[in-house]
Amino acid sequence: MQAQSSAEVADRLHSTSLHLLRRAREEDESSGLTPARLSALSVVVLAGPLTLGELAAAEGVRPPTMTRIVQALEEAGLVLKDWSATDDRRTVSISTTQRGARVLQSARERRIGSLARRLDRLGPDEVELLRRAAGLLEQALAD
Repeated sequence: MQAQSSAEVADRLHSTSLHLLRRAREEDESSGLTPARLSALSVVVLAGPLTLGELAAAEGVRPPTMTRIVQALEEAGLVLKDWSATDDRRTVSISTTQRGARVLQSARERRIGSLARRLDRLGPDEVELLRRAAGLLEQALAD
């Protein structure tokens, strides 16, 4: 068997990651949030509180777009805006609510559960190989 080049492995990993993310998005639909809202909520939960500009930068969108996303999250009771948390009264700090953290945790559990059920179809040696491969990917992607 011929060894694959790094580019060939990268191509397979790229394709597989797209399929993995597509499956995760299918699980995310039950959260009731759009992908953009769920993604922004995850950033606030994991890295917040953040200013609107910081959140927009983290998500790679313009502040007006993030304003609309945050407004929808706030209306759903998932985030809070606080103007007093910053020195500049024009700047708003965005933090998560307990409900927002629970929604994100549930979405994460659904994603992981779905993937775990698929991995359960494999044998123990194959699951161990994937565990080791995940560690290598983490190492390769570390900044």
